Amino acid sequence: MPAVSKGDGMRGLAVFISDIRNCKSKEAEIKRINKELANIRSKFKGDKALDGYSKKKYVCKLLFIFLLGHDIDFGHMEAVNLLSSNKYTEKQIGYLFISVLVNSNSELIRLINNAIKNDLASRNPTFMCLALHCIANVGSREMGEAFAADIPRILVAGDSMDSVKQSAALCLLRLYKASPDLVPMGEWTARVVHLLNDQHMGVVTAAVSLITCLCKKNPDDFKTCISLAVSRLSRIVSSASTDLQDYTYYFVPAPWLSVKLLRLLQCYPPPEDAAVKGRLVECLETVLNKAQEPPKSKKVQHSNAKNAILFETISLIIHYDSEPNLLVRACNQLGQFLQHRETNLRYLALESMCTLASSEFSHEAVKTHIDTVINALKTERDVSVRQRAADLLYAMCDRSNAKQIVSEMLRYLETADYAIREEIVLKVAILAEKYAVDYSWYVDTILNLIRIAGDYVSEEVWYRVLQIVTNRDDVQGYAAKTVFEALQAPACHENMVKVGGYILGEFGNLIAGDPRSSPPVQFSLLHSKFHLCSVATRALLLSTYIKFINLFPETKATIQGVLRAGSQLRNADVELQQRAVEYLTLSSVASTDVLATVLEEMPPFPERESSILAKLKRKKGPGAASALDDGRRDPSSNDINGGVEPTPSTVSTPSPSADLLGLRAAPPPAAPPASAGAGNLLVDVFDGPAAQPSLGPTPEEAFLSELEPPAPESPMALLADPAPAADPGPEDIGPPIPEADELLNKFVCKNNGVLFENQLLQIGVKSEFRQNLGRMYLFYGNKTSVQFQNFSPTVVHPGDLQTHILSGLGQPPTKRVAAQVDGGAQVQQVLNIECLRDFLTPPLLSLPVTINKFFQPTEMAAQDFFQRWKQLSLPQQEAQKIFKANHPMDAEVTKAKLLGFGSALLDNVDPNPENFVGAGIIQTKALQVGCLLRLEPNAQAQMYRLTLRTSKEPVSRHLCELLAQQF
Repeated sequence: MPAVSKGDGMRGLAVFISDIRNCKSKEAEIKRINKELANIRSKFKGDKALDGYSKKKYVCKLLFIFLLGHDIDFGHMEAVNLLSSNKYTEKQIGYLFISVLVNSNSELIRLINNAIKNDLASRNPTFMCLALHCIANVGSREMGEAFAADIPRILVAGDSMDSVKQSAALCLLRLYKASPDLVPMGEWTARVVHLLNDQHMGVVTAAVSLITCLCKKNPDDFKTCISLAVSRLSRIVSSASTDLQDYTYYFVPAPWLSVKLLRLLQCYPPPEDAAVKGRLVECLETVLNKAQEPPKSKKVQHSNAKNAILFETISLIIHYDSEPNLLVRACNQLGQFLQHRETNLRYLALESMCTLASSEFSHEAVKTHIDTVINALKTERDVSVRQRAADLLYAMCDRSNAKQIVSEMLRYLETADYAIREEIVLKVAILAEKYAVDYSWYVDTILNLIRIAGDYVSEEVWYRVLQIVTNRDDVQGYAAKTVFEALQAPACHENMVKVGGYILGEFGNLIAGDPRSSPPVQFSLLHSKFHLCSVATRALLLSTYIKFINLFPETKATIQGVLRAGSQLRNADVELQQRAVEYLTLSSVASTDVLATVLEEMPPFPERESSILAKLKRKKGPGAASALDDGRRDPSSNDINGGVEPTPSTVSTPSPSADLLGLRAAPPPAAPPASAGAGNLLVDVFDGPAAQPSLGPTPEEAFLSELEPPAPESPMALLADPAPAADPGPEDIGPPIPEADELLNKFVCKNNGVLFENQLLQIGVKSEFRQNLGRMYLFYGNKTSVQFQNFSPTVVHPGDLQTHILSGLGQPPTKRVAAQVDGGAQVQQVLNIECLRDFLTPPLLSLPVTINKFFQPTEMAAQDFFQRWKQLSLPQQEAQKIFKANHPMDAEVTKAKLLGFGSALLDNVDPNPENFVGAGIIQTKALQVGCLLRLEPNAQAQMYRLTLRTSKEPVSRHLCELLAQQF
């Protein structure tokens, strides 16, 4: 509002304002305002016509009353009438009233538009600016439709004044932000770019703001602005503070324009023209050099303007990510700010370094400041700065410093602010998983995390550790031992009880040999926590108890007594009551085989995106997703198996019935097909000529995509072909690759696991064998969010395969699966297998069917063992191999692998208790092959000697090779 003075002629307005300020109470103010409103209303409705001065005065009073918070429902027409005045002050008050009080849907908009159109055509720069300001302030769609075509013409007109160009650029920017579709792109777009060369700095500043907004949607139309922006920026950066006196702010030339130009350049990749790029690099180096110069003023305005340009320059350097020298210099410059006395600068430095840490060129430079960042995490007073420090530690973490960073974050977690504890917990869990040197360290870290911040450990975190332990055989024994020790603490968090209950229920048998962790001790320890836990945890523990009955039959009576107790059978919670009744009945009526089938070990979880990382992205917001994904992918990072949460709703693997081979019943049905989808993605993965996704091939991808036709001497071949159209024959399959044996070896001593996985598809396998019969479940999981269509895996077996291993058992060996697989869903295929005679070469498509799968464990006394051992003394019946251990020599792990191999372990047979002795019979339809084995570990030399004796020479050699590769 224009200033009011005694000589202005609006003395009545000054008196009214003075009266309002002198009111002693709210009631007095309202009384005075009502009196004035009545007077103004009578003046507007009077018979005497008001002149321009009176209208201006009364409209000013109404505007003042509105600004005090009172509603104004009249006077709008009088304000519109002021727009037609030729006096600047009257026109100014009219536009001001309309900008503040007129609604964008008002019926007066058409009258206002006519007045604005007249002013824009008047060529009076003052009136044109008032009209443009009004359009920008109101910004309605109707105004946009009326003037969107006129404003660009005014902007690029050669005879427009500089002030009009400024107003036109900012007005067009306002309309574009409100309704982008109303601003037509035309020939004016090329001309507006040349405003960057305008002599008037105000016009350039307004034009840069407009171009920056426009180019985000239409980058190609404004690509020519790059060279002009670099040229203008170069002139500003190289100028002295005296060159641009009107636009120099505390010895810093045109700081606002410099920042806007740097932001404009961030809308495009680095310039392709070498000269332009060289000039830009020179500008950026100049800004970095000036940052090292002593300040020309001690006032905060000087440092703020100087640092604003510096930080925007660093943002541009990070955006380009192509100049290693500049990136390192930017990192060093930010490192100086990490210990600056100004809190805002420390915050901005930490935030910028988080982005720098994702660049391969500057990551090592960022890591040199790790001690300073850790100190900031411990000593900063401002919680937002501490949070940025935690973010930077998370971003700079890699395999070389993961243990240090995780330990520091765990130490900080004990005293961290409650507002950021959950985020710290998520970050620690992700880093521990991603950079785990060994899985025992990962388990220790997560259990320590639960101990320190149990209340802030979300379900995603302890779900994740269960997934990883379930998917990794080599860590299950250690996890069971560690969680058993953690549960012995007097004060144990409920999340620790959940983890302990699950792990001991699945893998407690791996530590049951130690008297200190015998089955009764495990049960007593868990049950001592039962009454202190919530309903959900009690339900999990009841499931653990029924698992114990399967793992440890000696605990059956004790556990049945607990389930039979009145506190369980008559529990007020229906979930606990139902579990107790069903588990008690199951343990009482089911046979040992049925109980073992129903309560078998959980299968591996699908390998999908970490649920912890997904939660952290949701917590940080969509803008932080790219930073959290961390484009600086550590090539040595450890991707640990795991995916969806281990809840009943997400485990889609059905347990087979008590009829293990399903000879009396049909296979379990596959998932029902879903409707609608998009494209056949499987063709792109498996077909050579088709377009491949731009993803690095994994060994599993290569294994499935580069198969060879079975040679004439090859005993068998299985081929799964997902192509929807023609079924290519074996001649279309590519050559073999060396990774095949490695992929198959991991299934020699286990029957469940992930067979193949890429970013689109996961194939899991679950198999069971009895004598010479077997059944294999193949699970095809769609990892994308779209539907697979025409999905058709097919088993192709040449004639010679039938004579060795595969038979339909009187029914089709495979059952067709659903043709559609929903995003995130899983379908199942069942293969029935019969071993007709011994074989050496496994199926070529990495189906984990090896000869040891048909082992029948055989218990033998020591005397019978040695008698049979001597009978198999011919040189061709024995195979022996001495080899160096490839894995840690753990007796429990070795025992588990031998049992998984299929033979029975015989106790008290070998004179040396450190040795392992086993026996079994390989069952085929044609014959039976007896097998004895002896494994002698030498822990001091880290060596093994493995001896196998069978009644068939090729089988001895083959079994010896298979088993030796497991240690």
